[in-house]
Amino acid sequence: MGSGILIRAFAQAYRQALANVSRIGVPQETIQNVVPRAGRAITEQEARQILGVTNNSTWEVILKRYEVLFEKNGMQGSFYLQSKVHRAKECLEALYHGKAQKYH
Repeated sequence: MGSGILIRAFAQAYRQALANVSRIGVPQETIQNVVPRAGRAITEQEARQILGVTNNSTWEVILKRYEVLFEKNGMQGSFYLQSKVHRAKECLEALYHGKAQKYH
């Protein structure tokens, strides 16, 4: 419940900051360069760092690392880290399945 309140407060403050910036006439391109992109995809290198795997790791090794890290962060209550681990797996999954499709 407390995290929901915190998220709503952050979102409200963020919207207010954007309104203040646009009101004082800051160019839109400056806002876009400063404001982080929430849906930014991670790179393959970032995904491998997050999961602690190498370029030579098999898909089975990646899945095992994912499961361990996802569960560990779930038990410790870190939704942020859990989501990073999940995004890393999604990124590598797309790469591995794309390579498998290419050879079939």
